[in-house]
Amino acid sequence: MNAPLRRVAISVLVLFTLLILNVNYIQVVRADKLRKDPSNTRVLAQEYDRERGSIVVAGNAIASSKPTGDRYRYLREYPEGPVYAGVTGYYSPILYGNTGLERVENDILSGSDPRLTLRRLTDLFTGRDPAGGDVVLTLDPAAQQAAMKGLDGVTGAVVALEPSTGKILALASTPTFDPNQLSSHDPAAIRAYAEKLNDTHPDPRSNQAIDQRYSPGSIFKVIVSAAALSTGDYTPATPIPAPDLLTLPGTNTTMENFNGESCNGGADQPLIDALTISCNTAFAELGIHLGEDRIRKAAEAFGIDEKGFEMPLPVAPSKLGDIANDAQLGVTSIGQQDVQLTPMQGAMIAAAVANKGLLMKPYLVDQVQAPDLTVVDQTDPKELSQAVSPEVAAQLTEMMTSVVDHGTGRRAQIDGVQVAGKTGTAENAANDHSWFIGFAPADHPKIAVAVFIRNGGKTGGDISAPIARQVMEAYLNGQGG
Repeated sequence: MNAPLRRVAISVLVLFTLLILNVNYIQVVRADKLRKDPSNTRVLAQEYDRERGSIVVAGNAIASSKPTGDRYRYLREYPEGPVYAGVTGYYSPILYGNTGLERVENDILSGSDPRLTLRRLTDLFTGRDPAGGDVVLTLDPAAQQAAMKGLDGVTGAVVALEPSTGKILALASTPTFDPNQLSSHDPAAIRAYAEKLNDTHPDPRSNQAIDQRYSPGSIFKVIVSAAALSTGDYTPATPIPAPDLLTLPGTNTTMENFNGESCNGGADQPLIDALTISCNTAFAELGIHLGEDRIRKAAEAFGIDEKGFEMPLPVAPSKLGDIANDAQLGVTSIGQQDVQLTPMQGAMIAAAVANKGLLMKPYLVDQVQAPDLTVVDQTDPKELSQAVSPEVAAQLTEMMTSVVDHGTGRRAQIDGVQVAGKTGTAENAANDHSWFIGFAPADHPKIAVAVFIRNGGKTGGDISAPIARQVMEAYLNGQGG
């Protein structure tokens, strides 16, 4: 063989070797990643050949598949689409893949999860059509409906938790969308609806409860109160400075209270009273006195640690931010500066106080079931941290009850039920954000909530507290009070 032929042969051999290596890399190393890629419509389209499992709330499917007569054997349907869209996401193999629980629980729903291996083998030998498993959620329909009704017409979120377990009772986000219109078998209609959503701000497909984070305003004063009470040097009755104006250390900048009001004529006032009327200057000065280490430690104990978590939907991390000096510490202590919380985190703060200081990890999936409804997995409650001692939690409950009974949270009151809570109004360049966190009944908590309204333009006591009341009331009525 002459030299040119040898070079050609060697080149061909090298190319074949590279081709074989690449095929093995794609089929072995990257196979799982490519299979789960939401843009891999070939794999997703194959899933139409089997009946996809349902997503279930209180015995009713909020996402299910029905047989069709077209080329795709099943159509995904969402009977109450916009109410649960932030939870289910959508299933759109034809164009956009899947999101929300449709994505994170895809293996169970599609029937490919290892926990369903025995079922698949049985299907193979019996000739039975393969099917996916069901995902049973912790959501309470009454609480979810009340949350979505309260948020109608605004951008915001509601999260409700069972304090003793971390079960997510409501997970509401607005604006919302109709997943049915993204899961149809009509590509042109899907594209048209997707373009409509693309032109909406904020994008309805973004879950305000867990994807976004915002300045919390005065609900952060619960954290500062926890830090103070945990030192042992403070009780709810301890007087703290509450000046009409506070000059921030090292600056000529002055901080005033809401609408320039006086908290106690400029005199000291008890810690419980300062929280009840949400005195800015009192908590800014208290935070500076306690120091950054105590404030940061208290925040981290409640889960504000910049880590985020999955439940199983991913929750964006909440953060305290950098604090360069005491002036910034003072602003941080009233929930401004660089503090950023998700509404989920707001609910976790309330739930930890309600649960005698013990913070439970929120979870959305209660059970995973095989197609024959046998339970293949059950979620067990998990402790995250002891945010504060039971004694401090009791003191915080007393203070937060005063907020609802006598202070800024009056509109969260429920007849015959003691409610504990805290309002928040966070300054924003456009319009102020409005918050409320709380729980009920205060003496035996069954539900903890956070309500967030983006650019609401009113105080948390005005617009967020009434929504919280509606959600708590709806849930408690369904539980027999």
